[in-house]
Amino acid sequence: MSWLGWLLLGSAVLIAPRHRPQVRVGSVPSDKGLALALDLTAAGLRSGRSLSAALALAARAVAAPVADLLARAAALDRLGAAPEEVWSGLPRDGPLGELVRVATRSAASGLKLATGLERLAAELRADRAAAAAVRAHRAAVWAVAPLAACFLPSFVCLGVIPVVVGVARQVVGGIRGGL
Repeated sequence: MSWLGWLLLGSAVLIAPRHRPQVRVGSVPSDKGLALALDLTAAGLRSGRSLSAALALAARAVAAPVADLLARAAALDRLGAAPEEVWSGLPRDGPLGELVRVATRSAASGLKLATGLERLAAELRADRAAAAAVRAHRAAVWAVAPLAACFLPSFVCLGVIPVVVGVARQVVGGIRGGL
């Protein structure tokens, strides 16, 4: 390595933050744009871009916490870090955990990363659609609740009470008549 390379490496070390951001499991919220970012990364890889360039461009499609993590992974990949180090800043659970598993498996076994990312994006969209369907069904049930609150008392007052009073009159009248 030439003196210029050592100078650039030294300045990168000085400029880089001293501590890594500690990401606790479950502290990064799920992002609606993550499926789009995965598709954009896959498209970038299929078009011939490097993983770091594709990730850096796709990170713009997601919100701040996830975008920062993806940009960090892109920067580490650009610097030539090992795949385990590249993805070490991402949480190991949820959709980002799946991304870590797909990316490390691809780096270790030589599987196409773009195909894995597209499959993961499709799974994320399917999970979102299923969750939306559950919320819609729950909303339908809650929409009926005010209706039940209004009609149940009127049904009891106009339907059940007159029948009970009529039966009680007949029973009391039958008892009086028998005495």
